[in-house]
Amino acid sequence: MRTKSLKKNKINVITLGCSKNVYDSEVLMGQLKASGKDVEHEAPAEKEGNIIVINTCGFIDNAKAESVNMILEYADKKERGLVDKVFVTGCLSERYRPDLEKEIPNVDQYFGTTELPQLLKALGADYKHELLGERLTTTPKNYAYLKIAEGCDRPCSFCAIPLMRGGHVSQPIEKLVKEAQGLAKNGVKELILIAQDLTYYGLDLYKKRNLAELLENLAKVEGIEWIRLHYAFPTGFPMDVLELMKREPKICNYIDIPLQHISDNILKSMRRGTTQAKTTKLLKEFREAVPGMAIRTTLIVGYPGETEEDFNILKDFVQEMKFDRLGCFAYSHEENTHAYLLEDNVPDEVKQARANEIMELQSQISWDLNQEKVGQVFRCIIDRKEGGHFVGRTEFDSPDVDNEVLIDATKHYVKTGEFVNIKITDATEFDLYGEPVQQ
Repeated sequence: MRTKSLKKNKINVITLGCSKNVYDSEVLMGQLKASGKDVEHEAPAEKEGNIIVINTCGFIDNAKAESVNMILEYADKKERGLVDKVFVTGCLSERYRPDLEKEIPNVDQYFGTTELPQLLKALGADYKHELLGERLTTTPKNYAYLKIAEGCDRPCSFCAIPLMRGGHVSQPIEKLVKEAQGLAKNGVKELILIAQDLTYYGLDLYKKRNLAELLENLAKVEGIEWIRLHYAFPTGFPMDVLELMKREPKICNYIDIPLQHISDNILKSMRRGTTQAKTTKLLKEFREAVPGMAIRTTLIVGYPGETEEDFNILKDFVQEMKFDRLGCFAYSHEENTHAYLLEDNVPDEVKQARANEIMELQSQISWDLNQEKVGQVFRCIIDRKEGGHFVGRTEFDSPDVDNEVLIDATKHYVKTGEFVNIKITDATEFDLYGEPVQQ
């Protein structure tokens, strides 16, 4: 039986997957709001509205399963008369639309990653070209994602993203600066630059790698105090970015550079265009150019043909490099990728055991690095209050994936959305504890 509190013609947007999807949902909601629509992001069940839009992820098995389960849940709610309409968009829909339409026909319509105008039309809204960069942000008010490019031109064997997002398309500098200015006016202090590949930025538009010029322009935006770089590819990295990072205080001494593996055999099969020697040299150059820089990476274990020797090479590399932050994933065998032609010959339990071993190693490295921070003072941004703590981050930490700085709210008061100097008093593997100090 439909509940009385369900609001008619209210749209609830649900986002699954990565920060690029978060950005897309925010753009969608900005457009809907501009057309006078009542829209919310992930509203609780009692306020969820009668029209549902699910922005899906199609990256690896776990993410696909989560997206399919969410679609099934809302298809069932529609069947039971709890919601009126269900629309599905995003990467899973782009990649598997015919299968989804056949298997879950109760969804009103499926849309791909480039079909925003069509989705808006189905929701009774018009696509407004003049809404340059205007969106309803879903993150805490002090930070926002800035998507500087869409798609990817890299040939990595394991990755299905070019199938779902197409080739690399950079956004013009002027457009991104205007978007950043709009965000700053709304109180955003930290921009997190995202793309499938930041290092490729500008090659299509300006015929050169132009990330440094974009950063210089963004650093001039009044109100923006931190600019953070996510997802830089290890081949063809524009070294002028490091010089800028060193001299421009607004650019966080932080980089997220997914390396995926380090054994030359595996790198070659993955079509990464690099070697262990080149990667090691690059990371040393990073640390020499910007001393104290935090480097985050992600790795894949259990790739087809990964031997015990390949895995040991990877383990030794992790131990030697001492990454500030590291995530590790078990390989997912994705159809229509180049690696799908290979035999997925590492058993699932071995993949998982290897992933656990890498994370165990990293947890000790993180513990050691965090202990060194005890007694030091860091400038932190306060994201939110949660339970008995205010939760902040240093410039070396990105939201959701890195260390958080916890401040006891029963003893100290700090303002969310503001920068505060925090002295670190204690540390665990993945969290820091501290108290505000005057400086």
